[in-house]
Amino acid sequence: MSDEYIENKSGASWHLPAIIVLGLIAIGGLAFGWNASSKLDTTQQAMTAQVNSVKTSVEQDMTSLKDRLVQDEKSNTDLQGDLKVVTDKLKITQGQLKKARAEAAAAVQDTTQKLTALDTSVHTELATKAANDDLKNVDTKVGGVRTDLDSTRDDLKMARSEMGTLIARNHDEIDQLRHLGERDYIEFTIAGKNKPQKVGNLTVELKGVNEKRGQYSVAMTAEDRRLEKKNRAMNEPIFFYLSGTKIPEELVINKVGKDTVSGYVSIPKANSQAPATSTSGK
Repeated sequence: MSDEYIENKSGASWHLPAIIVLGLIAIGGLAFGWNASSKLDTTQQAMTAQVNSVKTSVEQDMTSLKDRLVQDEKSNTDLQGDLKVVTDKLKITQGQLKKARAEAAAAVQDTTQKLTALDTSVHTELATKAANDDLKNVDTKVGGVRTDLDSTRDDLKMARSEMGTLIARNHDEIDQLRHLGERDYIEFTIAGKNKPQKVGNLTVELKGVNEKRGQYSVAMTAEDRRLEKKNRAMNEPIFFYLSGTKIPEELVINKVGKDTVSGYVSIPKANSQAPATSTSGK
């Protein structure tokens, strides 16, 4: 019995440390598992928050993109409308230019034919009528033909604009154009810069003069619309349209000096309304 007791006591001595070790291992495993579970929860929460943030950002970007698309579509529609208006206006202007050139060419041809016919008629009468009275009548007709011929030659010497209108270089030529009866001509002189002056249905303001180069700069205001033209040459017409008109009016400067310009505004009779007055200069 003594030997059995010693053997049992020896066996029980290593059971306790083994149990303790196993217990420590179990506790460590539980601690490790709890820590891993906590980290997993934290990671899941962080991932959820990040996913929600990305989702919110994407939704905001999509909303912003939709708004921009709506704005771009509206801008595109507006631009297409403006382009159509400009295109239609350009077609009208090109048609008017073509018509004006055709009318100018027809007028020159008609004048030439009339002069040729008159000249032939005069020579025929001179050859067939020898009586003094007839000769006097013929002389009178010749004088009239010469006057018409000189007037026509002076008319043809005037430059024509791209719209086919004649450009007067001085007061005498403006009077010649008045006799044609197609337009009203308002002469003016502006002395001094930045002094707006009413000329017909237009307000003209001198901005600068380059007397050496024969150039000038002006600001024009018509119907509350302001238009600036810089470094324009003398006798170079500036065309502008008023509301409801199809024929352009034109501003021509035919004389420049030190801070001084003179010229005229040409208004088609079809566009004329109430008569306008202005300071005139020759």
